[in-house]
This record gives sequence, structure tokens and C-alpha cells, in this order.
Amino acid sequence: MSKVIPMSTAAASAAASPRPAVRVEHPGMEAMRMFLRNPAAIIGMAMLVAVLLVAILGPWLYPADPFEIKAAPLTPPFSEDAWLGSDYLGRDVLTALIYGGRATLLVGAVAALLSVLIGITLGAFAGYYGGKVDAALMKLTEFFQVLPALLFAMVVVTLFSPTLVTVTLAIGIVSWTGTARLTRAEFMKYRGLEFVRAERAIGARDARIIWKVILPNALPPLVVSATLAIGASILFEAGLSFLGLGDPNQMSWGLMIGSSRQYVLSCWWAVAFPGAAIFITVLAVSLIGDGLNDALNPKLRER
Repeated sequence: MSKVIPMSTAAASAAASPRPAVRVEHPGMEAMRMFLRNPAAIIGMAMLVAVLLVAILGPWLYPADPFEIKAAPLTPPFSEDAWLGSDYLGRDVLTALIYGGRATLLVGAVAALLSVLIGITLGAFAGYYGGKVDAALMKLTEFFQVLPALLFAMVVVTLFSPTLVTVTLAIGIVSWTGTARLTRAEFMKYRGLEFVRAERAIGARDARIIWKVILPNALPPLVVSATLAIGASILFEAGLSFLGLGDPNQMSWGLMIGSSRQYVLSCWWAVAFPGAAIFITVLAVSLIGDGLNDALNPKLRER
């Protein structure tokens, strides 16, 4: 006859009590938590917010004409007439810096958006369909990738009038190849997985699978690429304006540097201050991009 061993009171209560539910954190909330725990990303966000506030609210708080002559030419900084000095024509550097931020940031954001849209569209079709479609689109990508981007943008701006719209379109047209290759690689990785096959099995169309099934899963690296594209577009605009191919009727940081480049030794502040603004903005965007990469990359989140 088998002997029954009585359970202790603690063991019985432990067996009777239900196990606590394991709380699964949403991936988006986890990524946000990781981003907020990154000091460099927070510093970059604070820097970018400060630049945006100056560019957006500055013209209302400091109304003036950036092309108006306010002081004697080559007035040094911290003068009574021009707090950050004046350029070779006598235009106030502080006013030009505030108003030039709008054009520079607008060109950077819109050009990056155009570049990302072109890159994602072509990369998605190439990675999803493969075969001849992939070969044709990658040949097109290689054609644009082989061309010197700055030289190609200069040709586009030279052929048309150098307006802000032309500069933005030129930057967006020449800088989409990296995003296209990244998108293609992500779509090739996901197109053969089970959840994509399940969508095909229930009769989902290609457009739904591309934009609503695969693309949301491929977004994390593309978000990082889009963030870094903003900084690259700002540098592109500054380079074109420095070479005299910017919009002469729109004040921008690149135009400030380009117009005063011949007076850099006698009027260093007209070049140093807009250059510092470009450096701070691009650095802030790069820090945010690195923070997003750490937060959205599952392998880096596990460390």
C-alpha cells in the first residue's frame, strides 16, 4: 500500500495560487525607452529642437530683412549695430542666421523626404519582385550611384533656374541610391517568410503585401536612413550655395558662407557662425540617427 506524503501549507498555497502573468512590452515602447536612455540621443534631440525653435520663432521675435544693410561693412561681432557682426556688404549676420535656418532646414527635410520616397519605392519593387524587375531597377540604381552626386546636382541646378525648388529636387534626385539598396535588402529578407506566404495564400494583392505587410516590418533601418539623409541634404545645400548655385533670393546658411568666402580672413564671423549652425544641426541629426539605430535594432537592444 503506497504511502501518501502530505503537502506543506506553503507548497499547497503555492500550487493553488495562479502564476503571475508575464507582461510583454510593446516593441515601440521598448524602443522609445531605449532611445530616452541614450544620453547622446537626448542631447541631439535637445540641440535639434533648439535649432528648430530659433528657425521657426526667430522671425516673429526678431522681425527684420536679412538682405537689409544695417551696419558698416565688416563690423566685428558684439558691436552695437550688429551683435554677431556684419558681412562685407553690411548685412546683419544674426538676422541672416535666423532667417537662413528656415530655408536650410526646409531644403534638408523636403529633399530627404523625396530621396527616401524614391529609394523606398524602387527598392521595394526590386526586392519584392526580383528577377528582371530587380535587375532593371538595380541597373538604374548603379547608374545614379556611379555618377558624382554633387556634380550631377550642379548640372541639374545649372540647367534650370537656381531656385529653392530646383535645389531641393536636385538633391532628392541624386541621393536616393543608398535607401533603395537598403530597402531592397530588407524586402528580400522578408518576402519568403511565413507571414508573407500566409498573406499570399488568402489572396492578398501585391500592393497590400508590399506596403502594409512587409514595409512596416522593414521600417526600423529605413527610419534611421531617413534621419541621416536630412543631415546629408543640409550639407548638399550648403555645398551648392557655396559654389554659387543656390537661390540668391533666399537667405540660407550655405549662401552666407558662399557669399563671404572671399573675405574669410577679414570677416571670419560671417563664415564661422553659419558654419557652426550647419555643424550643430548635422551633429544633432547624426546623434538622433545613432540613437534610433540603437533603439530600433533588436540585437543592440539585447546588449
